[in-house]
Parts: sequence; structure tokens; C-alpha cells
Amino acid sequence: MASAWKFGKNQCCLWEAKTGEEVPKPTLVLEYTFGRRARRHNAPKDIAHFWEIGGGTSLLELIRIPITVNNIRSFAVVLVLDLSKPNELWMTMENLLQATRNHVNKILAKLEKTDPEVAGEIKQKMQNNLQRDHPDYDLVDPFPIPLVIIGSKYDIFHEFDSEMRKIISRTLRFVSHYYGASLVFTSKSEALLLKARALINHLAFGYDRSKSVSVDHSKPLFIPAGLDSLSQIGPPPTSDSNIGKMRANTPLELWKKVFEKTFPPRSFSDLQDSKDPAQDSQYAEYEVDVMRAQKNQEFEQYKKNASKSWKEMDFDPD
Repeated sequence: MASAWKFGKNQCCLWEAKTGEEVPKPTLVLEYTFGRRARRHNAPKDIAHFWEIGGGTSLLELIRIPITVNNIRSFAVVLVLDLSKPNELWMTMENLLQATRNHVNKILAKLEKTDPEVAGEIKQKMQNNLQRDHPDYDLVDPFPIPLVIIGSKYDIFHEFDSEMRKIISRTLRFVSHYYGASLVFTSKSEALLLKARALINHLAFGYDRSKSVSVDHSKPLFIPAGLDSLSQIGPPPTSDSNIGKMRANTPLELWKKVFEKTFPPRSFSDLQDSKDPAQDSQYAEYEVDVMRAQKNQEFEQYKKNASKSWKEMDFDPD
């Protein structure tokens, strides 16, 4: 699932790969909703607009719709990862973040030509997530817009072997810190959900950001952006001899290799197929499937003929 929100000067996009049985009704394609908060009694309410994209990694192209040159100054991304599916975790994270980053970078490149002051403001905003005197200031690569990573289904994850939990937790700590993101683990627990809401309220409504931090791998993680460090996270969880044998061009690539050695990834095509409810045999219905196939053909033809119309709707081109 993927969502995005906008309020006044703040917008946000949230991705979540929904898997498993105990989940809300699956999000299909692109859905929209909103939330409202009043800062004080009888004052006008701030509105947060949410876009939600279904299909996990199978609908990456739809990120062009909620994230545009007109709202990029106030946009943020929330990536929700299923902690109970570690073999899918890195692939899902990598593809969603890379597709989003590529699209945002294209928008920023356009802004640098048309409004360089705004482009510079966005970049400086992300650099400010980490204080200049932070020892890792020159070692990280902040995401171009605000990012929150949520690890969901902590109740299932908590039942994993302690060493597995430690590897996953440290890896997500590194990725979050490297991208200048906040990290929080959640489950059905109201206490954990409140922590995630606090981060979202900070992004959407400008509420004060929580200063609490939890880095104990035996407990749910909660680390606001800029409050972790590479020295506290430690090296990738493998022996020095194994690290020496791994060929990697960046710290992120090294962590990926170590993580996937413990949790071999499923293929990208498998992840795409498994996230499409229309391909699930339990939902098969002949008349509906025939009509769907016809509509799919019509939609493909529509996409071929409608590129000019899409541009007029102010969707950012690839």
C-alpha cells in the first residue's frame, strides 16, 4: 500500500507492501483520503491530504501522480515495511525508494532551471536533518524529501529468533540513518501506533517532534531522524573476514550484501505478482475476469493515446 498526504504547506506520500492475512481491506491502484486537525479552539482546521497506492512494487509508475513540481516543497514520504517478511524487505524497500527518489530528482532538476531558489531550499531542508557537527554529516546520503520508515507487524517480528531480529533492526537503523529518515516499529499495540502517529503529525501538521529514542533491539525501535549514529549502529552484522570478501562500492551496498546473505531475496517479479489481488485464485469470478481483461486492453490503449492529456493534468513526465 502507498499513501501520500498534503496539508497547506505539507504533503506526504506513504508506501506499504501489504501482505499476510490480518490486514485491512487491500488498497487497489490509487486511493485518496484526508485528515484534519485544529490547532486551537474555533480556529480553522489544517488539512492533510493522503494518497494511497496499492500493489506494492507493481505500481511504481503511479508515484508520478501525487508527487508533482507544484507540491514538492511540502511533500514527505512514509515507507511501511512488513517486518514479518524479511526475505522481501530489502527488495521492496530498494525498489520503492529508488523509484521515488528518481522521480523526485527529476522534479528537482526541473526546479533548478525554473526556480533555483526553491530547489536549493528543499535540498538545504534535508541537510538540516543532521547537525553539521554530527560525526556522520559527510557519510550519509539524505533522501531528497522527508522520509519516515515504519516497520509493521512487530508483534509477529518479536517472535523471531533474537539474532534475526538484531540483524533486521540494525540494518533498518543503518538505512534510516543513511537516508536521514526517522524509524519506528509498530503493531496493533495502541502505544506503538501512537508513536507512529506522532511522527506523522510532525510532518503533516507541524507538531513538535518527539525527542524520545529507543535503540534497544529487544524492544520496538523509535528513532527520529538525526538522532542515531554509525558508531552506535556498529558495522554490518558479519565477521571481518566475510566483509573483506564482499565487493561493494558504497556502505549501503555492503549492508545489502550482508543482509541478503542471511535473508536471500525473492525475485522482483515474484513480489509484483504476489501483490496483485486480481491474480489471486480465491477471487476468481468468470464474468468479472472477462470484463477486467477487456478493460485492461482499453486501459492500455488509453495510456497510448492520452499522454498529452496527462501532461495537461500536470503529471510530471518520466
